[in-house]
Amino acid sequence: MAAALEGTSVTYEDLADLEREFEDVETEIIRQQVALSAPLYVKRTATVSKIPNFWPLVLEQAPPDIDQYIQPSDSALLLSSLTSVSVSHFEIDPASPSKSDAGDPRSVSIRFEFSPNDGFSDSVLEKKFWYRQSKDGWTGLVSEPVRIHWKSADKDLTGGLLDMVCSAWEAELKSKANPSNGSTSGKTSKKLLPEHEALRKKIEGTGMGGLSFFAWFGFIGPRVGAEESAEAKKLDKERKGKKDSSPPEEAQIEEGDQEDEEEELYMELEIFPDGDDLAIAFSEDLWPGAIKYFTQAQEQDALSDLDFESGDEDLGDLLGEVQPSSDSEDEPPKKKQKSS
Repeated sequence: MAAALEGTSVTYEDLADLEREFEDVETEIIRQQVALSAPLYVKRTATVSKIPNFWPLVLEQAPPDIDQYIQPSDSALLLSSLTSVSVSHFEIDPASPSKSDAGDPRSVSIRFEFSPNDGFSDSVLEKKFWYRQSKDGWTGLVSEPVRIHWKSADKDLTGGLLDMVCSAWEAELKSKANPSNGSTSGKTSKKLLPEHEALRKKIEGTGMGGLSFFAWFGFIGPRVGAEESAEAKKLDKERKGKKDSSPPEEAQIEEGDQEDEEEELYMELEIFPDGDDLAIAFSEDLWPGAIKYFTQAQEQDALSDLDFESGDEDLGDLLGEVQPSSDSEDEPPKKKQKSS
């Protein structure tokens, strides 16, 4: 692979810079799209609020990227009590989407509103995803766990996992804020906290297949904070235009290896590893395509009714056409011969 650039003046850093420039353009397109579509979403929200069960019907027609995570027990709760879904790009102001805006338009907040139900007491569940960049070049969405106040333990569709994730996260934040508890300079420690160990045991003893959709509120992702992300972006800007293909210093490599080990430990504690993918599916598919999915739900209902009615007519026609012969009226019907 490396031989492909031999004899040319092009470096892999040049290619990486070009990729980043394309990404910058795509980000600005998203920023402008958010601004242009904001008034339409306000208008759509006002319109669909007059349609009973609009969002439950939309969710019922959710694309596979979303539907695969909704279990029957989740569906029963969502379809009976969900009243509204909304997505916002909370780090930017749609009224002034200037390039100087410090926020990233790829950061999204997904908000669910509910009527009173038997499952939990929350009327709103909102999960935020921040688009971050790490020093090693990783980019993507990170989040914080959102606690759901279940009315009883047997109503908790996550089987207690979400509560344990929230407790572990709170302990983690406390540990970072107090380095004497085992963390230094705001960094995490390779040694897991007791809350992490309890969560690990819970995960090991739980079948993770068919996990509830509500476990998604426990997704965290890589521990990339706002400070690291801002510093990484700053270093990227400083590197642009510079030709420096020298390898990182040994100390930097060791630090990176240690952080990788820590991230591996935390990834083992993720109860919903695909949480970022689901967030993207909601914000880039279900949210902008809500009217399309609602229309599909109506069309499917109409087809189901038509099939039922035509099925009755076809059955009546069939019964009218089949006349039993007088000499075989009491004989059982002959088995259908297989076609050769």
